[in-house]
Amino acid sequence: MGHYDTILVPTDGSERAEDAIEVAFRLAEENESVVHTLFVVDTGLYGEPALSSVELFVDELEDEGRDLLTELVGRGAERGIDVEREVRHGEPETTIVEYADEVDADLVVMGYQGHSHRKSRGSVLDGVLERTDRHVLVI
Repeated sequence: MGHYDTILVPTDGSERAEDAIEVAFRLAEENESVVHTLFVVDTGLYGEPALSSVELFVDELEDEGRDLLTELVGRGAERGIDVEREVRHGEPETTIVEYADEVDADLVVMGYQGHSHRKSRGSVLDGVLERTDRHVLVI
C-alpha cells in the first residue's frame, strides 16, 4: 500500500465498521496519518426532521453518532493518532464521497456491510464505489 496522509473511515457503529476503524488506526500508525471519522444520519431512511417524534429520533441518532465518534477520538489519542470527527445528515453514499473530497482523503476504509443492510437500494459501499475515484479499502 502507498503512503496515506488522510484516511476517512465512515462508521455506523456496526461490527464491520469497528473492524474498518481498527484497520484505519493501524494504517494511521504506520503512515502518521490523520483519521477522519464520519457518522451519517441517513435522511433517505428517516427524512429531514419535520414531526416531533421523527425529530427526536433523528436527534437521538445524531447524539449516538457524536458519542461514538468522541469515543474514537479518545481511542485514537491513546495510540498517538490524530482523529477528527464529523456528523452529517444525508444519503450515506453521497455524504461519504462529498466528505472524502472535502478532506482530500487519500484512502477511505469501509466495512463490507453496516447496520442498514439496505439490499433493496444497494449497499452504501456499492454507492461509494460507484461515486468516487478515491482509493477504497473494504474490510
